[in-house]
Order: sequence, then structure tokens, then C-alpha cells
Amino acid sequence: MSRLYKKYKEEIVPELTSRHQGRNVMECPVLKKVVISMGLGEALKDKNALQEHSEELALLSGQKPVVTRAKKAISNFKLREEQPVGLMVTIRGKRMYDFIDRFCNIVAPRIRDFRGFGKKGDGTGNYSFGIDDQQIFPEINLDKVKRTQGMNVTFVTSAKNDADCIELLTLLGFPFK
Repeated sequence: MSRLYKKYKEEIVPELTSRHQGRNVMECPVLKKVVISMGLGEALKDKNALQEHSEELALLSGQKPVVTRAKKAISNFKLREEQPVGLMVTIRGKRMYDFIDRFCNIVAPRIRDFRGFGKKGDGTGNYSFGIDDQQIFPEINLDKVKRTQGMNVTFVTSAKNDADCIELLTLLGFPFK
């Protein structure tokens, strides 16, 4: 059992039920999945970039990412249909809780000029943010990195609104402003 999942079961669920009187244990918000995605627009010119970033994303998440492909051809962007444009990985279960634990305690303090993430969600109980540089993760070997690449991270929860989502993530130890 992951350390963060154990904390969720033993400390956070009782805390949430005590804060909201009349709320059942089954009504408490829970983290469903974490989605990490990379858009590789410049990778269309370099054939090895897709493979390199795929290996980096596999190191971060612990599983192989899926290659996302273009749905439509757009001539102004020199983009053909079914051409690879990005990478995506969905993490659930123990890997998800391990990733969040590492991100909150190791990776977030390594972000340059970091003062915390904003508390604005998407309105439906999910929280998304972007990272400018993949080199803040300790799993990545800095000698092998040829170019900096950003990524989007989305925490999908069962919360009905942003307030419950932010409350859950704060109790999990996520660094907000």
C-alpha cells in the first residue's frame, strides 16, 4: 500500500467527513487518475524526439506512454492526418499515489521561483497545471536531455466542484498558494 494512500484512508477521509456534517464516507472525493501529456509540435522535424520523450515519460510514470496522433490534416501547420503530435499516459492506483507523493515532496520544491500552484480548477472537480521543464524530475538523466519539453498534468477526482477538489488535494499535501 502506498504511503499517501494509507494517509488518505486513515487521516484524510475522517477529516473530510468531520468537516462536512452529514457526508457519508462514500461521498468523500477520491482521486481517480492522473493524466500526463506532452505536446511534441517540434518533434515532427526530429525523428528521434518522439522516442526520447517517450522514454522520459515512461521513467516519470512507470508505464509506457501512448502516442497521440493528429485527427485532421492542417496545411498551415504542415500537419498530416495520423501524424504523431504528442504523448500521453494515464496513471491509476498505486503508481498514481506514488507519483503524487514524489511530485509534492521532491519535484515541486525543485521548480525555479516556485511559490505554489493557483487554486483555480476547471469547474467540474478536476485540477490541471502545466510544467515548463521536464528536468525538475530526479528520474531523468540530465546528460541525455537534448531539449527542454513541457507537460500538462491533470488530477481527475470524483469531486463535484472545485472547492472539494482543492480541499482534497490540500489534504494530500499538494502545494497551493
